[in-house]
Amino acid sequence: MPQLNPGPWFFIFTMLWLIYLIILLSKTNNLKTLNEPTTQNMNNKPQSWNWPWI
Repeated sequence: MPQLNPGPWFFIFTMLWLIYLIILLSKTNNLKTLNEPTTQNMNNKPQSWNWPWI
């Protein structure tokens, strides 16, 4: 039964997955944000809201 012999197709299967993962990783690495988030001054407390109905 030739379908049980993993020799012919296992190498092709692994190489295709490696190529797929390399392409996928390169595409996702290009989607990284270029601007790093800036830290704001955390000493300022936010102003509370004014609830006129209370």
